Amino acid sequence: MNFGGGGRQLRCKSCRASLTVVPGERAIQCAQCSCVTRVPRGMRLPPSSAPVPVAPMGMGMGGFPCVRGKKRAVLIGISYAGMRRGCGELRGPINDVKCMRQLLCQRYGFTGDCILTLTDDQKDPFRLPTKDNIRMAMNWLVQGNSYGDSLVFHFSGMGAQVADDDGDEVDGYDEAICPLDSFQRGPILDDEINEAIVRPLVHGVKLHAIVDACHSATVLDLPFLCRISRTGNWQWEDHRPLSGACKGTSGGQAVLISGYSDGKSKFSVLPDAYASVGAMTHSFMKAVECEPRGVTYGRLLTSMKAIMANSGVGGNLPGPFGAPIRKVANFSGIQEPTLSSSEMFDIYRKAFVL
Repeated sequence: MNFGGGGRQLRCKSCRASLTVVPGERAIQCAQCSCVTRVPRGMRLPPSSAPVPVAPMGMGMGGFPCVRGKKRAVLIGISYAGMRRGCGELRGPINDVKCMRQLLCQRYGFTGDCILTLTDDQKDPFRLPTKDNIRMAMNWLVQGNSYGDSLVFHFSGMGAQVADDDGDEVDGYDEAICPLDSFQRGPILDDEINEAIVRPLVHGVKLHAIVDACHSATVLDLPFLCRISRTGNWQWEDHRPLSGACKGTSGGQAVLISGYSDGKSKFSVLPDAYASVGAMTHSFMKAVECEPRGVTYGRLLTSMKAIMANSGVGGNLPGPFGAPIRKVANFSGIQEPTLSSSEMFDIYRKAFVL
């Protein structure tokens, strides 16, 4: 599949392979080692003036549905089949999307025409999880948001980490998600994700993001990260940037359920493409299914942690909502779930509601 390219060259910071600098992008991912390299400011090229894709008749922005229900979701699953040199595809992300869609419709009352799915097994070019399509999908999700909206952003695939260059990261690194064409166009950095789906949220709007990818603990760049000890004690850490950059909403609330990983675990490549789901996504869906309605965030994360700890055993595993799951693939290397938010709250008093 040809996603285009062209421009200046720089060396991968890890394997020293030659990389093409893409117009308008701040980082590029190496197809040889998957490492992300920051494009130095002096080498960056202005955005290209490529024509905007034309949507089919009767469709909205980017060929996406015009329906504007109060509950909307964007679900993204990427296997990267044939995209990573010398590496197999990820097993789980596409099934993650199917299971998440079923969960939202059956348990939380989302309607199918208000759920936008992007997976790399689709033939519609507007439904492929390319960088442009993911950007348009994020804009579609929050466009015109108003009081009472419940929004969901789910990503299952590869994550990345790259050194920060604008002083807005407490740990000195930007996190990112990797679109299908990440090796040609580069990843989508947390700065951009925050600006796209966090900053526009107005009063009375709630966004829940569930991200199953390595290096995803702070991938929405939210101001507060919750640390939970093994005994259940919890404390919010202030991750607001020292630079003073605003990472909050416009009055709404954003919550990210993701996971901690050290980035050292290898991606799982399993022979059963149809029978596996991602470990983080599986633990979230199983916890939601097993816990009563109105479960608190604290209890939900505790349940997820227990499910993740028990998912590495062999044999058949009961899938969420009757899904035919035989394997749980920890392709993201996530070791335990984490919670971050645009505002602090008591995680054992506040109910999880979509």
